[in-house]
Amino acid sequence: MSSKACALTDRTTGPSTDQLLGNKPTGSLVINRLPAGASVAQLAYHALRDAILAMDAYHPDADLRLDEKELAAELGVSRTPVRQGLARLEHEGLVRIAPRRGVYIVRKSKREIIEMITIWAALEGMAARLSCERASDQEIASLRALFSTFGDGELRLRLNEYSAANLRFHQRIIELGQSPLLVDMAYSLLVHVRAIRGSTIGDDDRAERSIVDHIHIIEALEARDAELSERLVRDHALDLADHVRSTVDHLED
Repeated sequence: MSSKACALTDRTTGPSTDQLLGNKPTGSLVINRLPAGASVAQLAYHALRDAILAMDAYHPDADLRLDEKELAAELGVSRTPVRQGLARLEHEGLVRIAPRRGVYIVRKSKREIIEMITIWAALEGMAARLSCERASDQEIASLRALFSTFGDGELRLRLNEYSAANLRFHQRIIELGQSPLLVDMAYSLLVHVRAIRGSTIGDDDRAERSIVDHIHIIEALEARDAELSERLVRDHALDLADHVRSTVDHLED
C-alpha cells in the first residue's frame, strides 16, 4: 500500500490528520512561531496552513479575518513570506483575498457543505466496500479500539475525546480502502467535513446514535459484506447532511 493511502497527510511537509484530530478545534486561529533554519516562505506557508486546518472555521463565533501584519508578528517574520503563503493558500481554496478589504479564511455555505458531505458519503462508502476486499482482519479489528474506552454513559462526559475518535474512525475507513486516488479526493473535503462533524457531534443524541452506527459498520466490515458496509457508511454520512440541512442556521445558504 502506498504511503499516500496509509494516511491522509499534507502532500508536502504538513501535519498528518492524526495530529489535526488530536484536539477538538475551536474558532480561534493559533499560530506557532517559526523555527530557524529552513526556507522562511515555506515555513510561513505551512504554519499558516496548519493553523487554519486546526481551527473550526464553522464555529458560530469563528474569526475568519486574517491580518497580514499581525500574522507576520506572530510568526516572527517579515510580511513578504506571509503574503506569499497566503497566495498559496488562496490557490488551495483555504483563504480568500479580497482587494482593499483583507484576507479571509474560507467557510463554505450551507448548500456547499451539504454537497461536500454528500460527495464524502459516496467516497467513504466506496472505501468501505474496498476495505472488505483489501484490508486485513487486524486492520478492520483496529476500528473497535477507537471506541473501546468509552463506557456506558461516558460519551457526554468525554465529548471532546469522542469527537476526535469519531473523526479518526471516518478517516481510517478512507485509508483502509487502500486507494491512493480515493484518499487524494477525500483529502480536499477533509477540512470542511471534519469541522462540521466536530461542531455537530454534541447536538441532541448524535454522539450516542453515531457509536451505534459505528459498531454496525464494523460488524459489516468484519463479515466482509461489501454491499452492507457501503450502504451503512453512506447512510451514516447522509444522516449528517440531513442534520446540517435541518439544524445548522448560522451558515449562509
